[in-house]
Amino acid sequence: MVLERYEPLVDDYEAFRAACERPLPSVVRVNTIKTTVSRATDALAEGGYEFERADWLPELLRLDSRRPGTSWPYFHGWLYGQEEVSALPAVVCDPHPGERVFDPCAAPGSKTTQLAARMDDTGTLVANDSNLGRLSALRSNAERCGVTNLVVTHGDARNFSLKPFDGEPFDRALVDVPCSCEGTIRKNPDAFDDWNLGHVRSVSGIQRAILRRAVQVTREGGTVVYSTCTFAPEENEAVLDAVLGEEDCRLVPFEVDLETRPGVTEWDGERFDGSVRHAKRVYPHLNDTGGFFCAKLEVGA
Repeated sequence: MVLERYEPLVDDYEAFRAACERPLPSVVRVNTIKTTVSRATDALAEGGYEFERADWLPELLRLDSRRPGTSWPYFHGWLYGQEEVSALPAVVCDPHPGERVFDPCAAPGSKTTQLAARMDDTGTLVANDSNLGRLSALRSNAERCGVTNLVVTHGDARNFSLKPFDGEPFDRALVDVPCSCEGTIRKNPDAFDDWNLGHVRSVSGIQRAILRRAVQVTREGGTVVYSTCTFAPEENEAVLDAVLGEEDCRLVPFEVDLETRPGVTEWDGERFDGSVRHAKRVYPHLNDTGGFFCAKLEVGA
């Protein structure tokens, strides 16, 4: 029933349904803080692992193994198990070495450690989360990956304060919000067990507040990337549409070497700002990944 509501949005619905029923390929990201892609692939080859590099992002390796965590390159922090399409937001955010970057919903740390690597482990990366248990996992993952430019904070991202940071705004923010997780169905077969429209609508209010705060704490001209792992327009385009009307920001186009579909401008009788077309929807059958949504905003339009 959950997937059926998206039949009007997906151009090859049968392929979409079939992909959602297949297990997700095993993928790891090379942690370039500790090693190079060449050294990591040499180590995997010596260990007898077969792999294929993702064309759109050389640090991503698709493995034939379902248990990459048992390899010594993984144990030593050279590799991070990460769903392929979830590496997209950090690429779009594109942080530079020495910048100040905000990750308001950071745990357990896959995108955080990816951001740190893209910053060459320099500058300041503030990783916040409201869940203490997940923050523990974030700290463990950051330590294993050798991340040193990280400041970990515990709090509600909707009320995040710049006061401990001398009031200085961030250059960039990656807002990967909690969501209904529909796009993770290939990894989590029980993802739809507790799904209901009331939860979708409820979590969209939280997402909207988190994105608003991220825009407010990012400098003029800075970049905010918004992402979810769900198909629901209520949590994607509708959130963008609301924040565009409330904050000084605009959606901007971006390119990525993945097959995607544009954001939708109408859903369930509601019309959204036309610029939501600049967002990208990734359906599982397009690139043999999970489902994802990603948008890029410029602050101070």
